[in-house]
Amino acid sequence: MIKVVKNISSVKEQIKSYINEDVNVKVNLGRNKFVSYTGKVTNIYPALFTVLPYGDYDGKTSFSYSEVMCGAVSVKKQG
Repeated sequence: MIKVVKNISSVKEQIKSYINEDVNVKVNLGRNKFVSYTGKVTNIYPALFTVLPYGDYDGKTSFSYSEVMCGAVSVKKQG
């Protein structure tokens, strides 16, 4: 079940404050599978944002704000 606790404009403002900052990203792949990595928020677009991962991560690096709002993706400032 998806819980919505924020609105999309607050999620956009939160991600906008992380631009060019190191962040920890945790992605829910379903069926109790998660992928976590560290990267830098590089670009902000009206419908999505991109993260440049550090290391050898080859997965998806662009996420929509609704994925963060619904809990499928968690983005937290490192530190």
